[in-house]
Amino acid sequence: MSDELVTRLNGNCHSAVVNRGALEHALHGQGKNFLGALKEDHAHLFAAAPLFVSAAQVAQMRAVIGAVEKTVALPAWHAAVRQQSPALPPYQPRTRGVFFGYDFHLNAEGAHLIEINTNAGGALLNALLLHSQRNVAVPGEAAAAPDLEQMFLDMFRNEWRLERGDAPLHTIAIVDQQPQGQYLYPEFILVKQLLEQAGITALIADPTELQTRGGGLYYGEHKVDMVYNRLTDFSLQHHPALLAAHQQKQLVLTPHPHAYSLYADKRNLVWLTDGGRLRVMGADETSIGTLQAGIPQTRLVAAQDAELWWQQRKQWFFKPAAGFGGKGSYRGANLTKRVFDEIVQDNYVAQRMTPPGERIVCVEGAQPVALKFDVRCYVYDGEMQMIAARLYQGQTTNFRTPGGGFALVRVVG
Repeated sequence: MSDELVTRLNGNCHSAVVNRGALEHALHGQGKNFLGALKEDHAHLFAAAPLFVSAAQVAQMRAVIGAVEKTVALPAWHAAVRQQSPALPPYQPRTRGVFFGYDFHLNAEGAHLIEINTNAGGALLNALLLHSQRNVAVPGEAAAAPDLEQMFLDMFRNEWRLERGDAPLHTIAIVDQQPQGQYLYPEFILVKQLLEQAGITALIADPTELQTRGGGLYYGEHKVDMVYNRLTDFSLQHHPALLAAHQQKQLVLTPHPHAYSLYADKRNLVWLTDGGRLRVMGADETSIGTLQAGIPQTRLVAAQDAELWWQQRKQWFFKPAAGFGGKGSYRGANLTKRVFDEIVQDNYVAQRMTPPGERIVCVEGAQPVALKFDVRCYVYDGEMQMIAARLYQGQTTNFRTPGGGFALVRVVG
């Protein structure tokens, strides 16, 4: 019955809408620095309608996340990752990595994990959206922990405690390349505000602004205790100073290269959908069944199999093993021969096509339109913090679709 209700609610653009007035009030409450970071290209940052999911879908997503966490903890998994990523630094930190994102497609066949991100964006923005709609009558229940901001703050403090024990945490640098030019720069400001309200000095910095001196990493006169790493150079090979400071334990880095290699390298999806490989690693049958039911089959793309891949391309979605944000990803049915020939010579995986679900949205009084959606579970140390969604049109998620953007998620049934 809950699945039928979810289908009916998502299929009706009048079932619920986001209260724009309440959202605007919440945005203005974040201050002029935050508002100044919202540019014209942020017009579709937040979706016009919430997304509805069933309790059964949430339970399956939790089960898949639990099975992944259990499998990644296996010694054989760590050994395989080390062999797969020989450039991985020898020092493996105790920290878990903040803001993991488990991304799912939901459809009539269930919940399907399409990828794992170890520096997933949007958590603070989605929390802001959630809080803005607390007094709005919407079917279902919130898909989030009761006190998100405290949970996020505790997460950073725990990362510090895992490496430094009871030593005081003074300064955190939020680091990305040209941060003010990043689309999610407004979220960096929200993170900064959250930390500063807790008495922690927070800096937003480009990695080139960090200097190593006197046995520590500095931003100007500030000694940096922790780096919240938003860089998409997951191995830090292009940021040797930051990598060296991490390896020499001059700072606490979260997330770090090991987290990426253990979880987010898309080649790992090949192992997670290979029952024989999982059994050799020591995974239990319950976890194997959960993973195979909840993750679309994924395979490495090898040049010697190019002819077969070309024949079967419409059944697959092709992704660069080290890609992010949908960059360089292609739906097989849309591939040209030229692009395909480049893919088979590069480091790609192919994932069985698993169509995303759809949400019907009315945009500014226009006719109802069907938007695709994916669902992101924000997770820390195996614990789900919040579920959010992204509504979009096109091949991959974006923030250019009228009516689309980050969407509030409500659990019904």
